[in-house]
Amino acid sequence: MFQKVLIATDISQISDRVFEEGLSQAEQNKSRLMLIHVLSSEEDDSPLPILPEIGDIYPAVGNDRTLEVWREQWEAFVQKGLDILQQRAQIAKNKDIETEYQQIAGSSGKTICTIAKEWQADLIVIGRRGRSGLGEIILGSVSNYVLHHAPCSVLIVQ
Repeated sequence: MFQKVLIATDISQISDRVFEEGLSQAEQNKSRLMLIHVLSSEEDDSPLPILPEIGDIYPAVGNDRTLEVWREQWEAFVQKGLDILQQRAQIAKNKDIETEYQQIAGSSGKTICTIAKEWQADLIVIGRRGRSGLGEIILGSVSNYVLHHAPCSVLIVQ
């Protein structure tokens, strides 16, 4: 039924369940698998959003150290996401599932939908943190965005 399954992952604890569900779908349907991690300040574990050009905008004493610390945090965040993608891709490949992965910076919901469209995914598997009310209004909901804008079926893992 699903020839191409896209799993949108992050570095949260729920992403393990999202991966397991997506992997199960790929196994059952003998699907190709795409794992993606969107590097975004929307993710809970990401460093605070600081523009890389902040030194040009706000030249202040001590700002170089602030920017250096932020870059170190960002590089660690990027590497952690890449490590997770590589580990999960290997798990899928060990099950003889054709798998590829991408880590890309952008707005999570829009990027997931764009990649799904370009890759011609049949199913997107994504997690939901369960935010509601004011938290969802302020922080947004990636799963809600994907559900309403995806070019294919969407499976949301609670």
